[in-house]
Amino acid sequence: MSTVNPWALGVFIVFFAATIVIGSSIQWIRKLFSRGQAAQGGEDWSLGGRQFGPWVTWFLVGGDFYTAYTVIAVPALVYAVGGYGFFALPYTIIVYPFIFLVMPKLWRIAQKGGHTTAADIVRARFDSRALEIIVAITGLVAVMPYIALQLIGIRTVIQALGLPGDIPLIIAFLSLAAYTWLGGLHAPALTAFIKDIMIYIAVLVAVTVIPLHMGGYAALFAGTDHTQPVLKAGMGLPYATLALSSALAAFLYPHTLTGILAARSADTIKQNAVFLPIYTIVLGLIAMLGFMAHVAGVNTTNTSLVVPMLFQAVFPAWFSGFCLAAIAVGALVPAAVMAIGAANLVTHNLLPAKQRTVQNSRLTALAIKVGALLCVMFLNAQFAIDFQLLGGVIILQTFPALILGLLRIRFSAVAMLAGWIVGTCVGMGLCWMDGLKPVHAVALGLFSGNVSTGLISLVVNIAVVALVSAIKPGTSKAYHQA
Repeated sequence: MSTVNPWALGVFIVFFAATIVIGSSIQWIRKLFSRGQAAQGGEDWSLGGRQFGPWVTWFLVGGDFYTAYTVIAVPALVYAVGGYGFFALPYTIIVYPFIFLVMPKLWRIAQKGGHTTAADIVRARFDSRALEIIVAITGLVAVMPYIALQLIGIRTVIQALGLPGDIPLIIAFLSLAAYTWLGGLHAPALTAFIKDIMIYIAVLVAVTVIPLHMGGYAALFAGTDHTQPVLKAGMGLPYATLALSSALAAFLYPHTLTGILAARSADTIKQNAVFLPIYTIVLGLIAMLGFMAHVAGVNTTNTSLVVPMLFQAVFPAWFSGFCLAAIAVGALVPAAVMAIGAANLVTHNLLPAKQRTVQNSRLTALAIKVGALLCVMFLNAQFAIDFQLLGGVIILQTFPALILGLLRIRFSAVAMLAGWIVGTCVGMGLCWMDGLKPVHAVALGLFSGNVSTGLISLVVNIAVVALVSAIKPGTSKAYHQA
């Protein structure tokens, strides 16, 4: 891993740099072909003008949903703990009906009210500036560890190419900063096509060639330890609860909601919910790479390097360079959407109206990426996937205000604030006690085991909301008819 292979590095640079250049040049290209009429206003930079049709939305939503989490973190967890790492598959299956039923209504509300963020929608429902600020800050904080995971993904593949020390992390940060600053949301929306094609090629070749390299799938599965269960004792409960909490959190993040709100229509969102399960098929194949790494003899204590090491062990240098570029681009595109979605929260919900400029949005996105960089440097998570799960614990605390707020029940802003405070304290307290692990041991009579920390904190949050609402009935406004 310490020797730089010029073929692998050269191919990586060509594809990774080309994506950055294309994404960064999108706005200039649009101006050129529209004869100067594509001036980049605030909504154009942050939501692409709300004009993305079914195809672009499909790639954009999938692009910011399947990230370094998918290609680096999930196989790493499968490599380390086995079948438990496959919880990401039922999680994505659960989330699609949620998108189909809930997100078109949120889109209509946002379209009619001119809302850009989750905090805008909550403000319209509860007429509470305090709740708006809380939701905005929660989105900002939650997305930082998620962006940190993307930086880890880019850093990991650059490390695998043999670059030493802190150079990989510096390159990862600077490339993401330049890509987001210059291109806005049009950059990841359009280069998501490139990213998905690259990942499909890398994954389909990998799941075909690597098993053949080992004697076929029959030989691959025959080489496993059949005395061990797929899920070891005690892992069933955390497997199920992590899948559920991850599904509930997935489309609360500012970046996933940005992809939804940038769609042209509510029907576009429904169409995407129908076809997005294609990504789950690819996710299952990617997760198996962690299993294949064991059989291929990959041996490392840094589980984030499992997939890069597997590709380098099996493929020729030029194709391993292409695969590593696909992983890096797969982290770059969604990280840009994450930073833009979080920047929207600041410019639309925390800054005064006269300061809501594209320049301030760019500066905010840069500051968010600096926060993500600090997460990489100072948060000592056991697995890379723990960064995403930590973000999930945080963002789940906005579920009652944003999703339960869609119900006809008139919850009060005070109840939502109380639920957020208690739920956040419980969630962050348990994470701190457990060393950033995403599950916590629960013992309630006959019911005992490790449960998703995010789900525990959400249940506490909703319980507090219900209790306070019973004491102080809600006075929230009705949304526009959607």
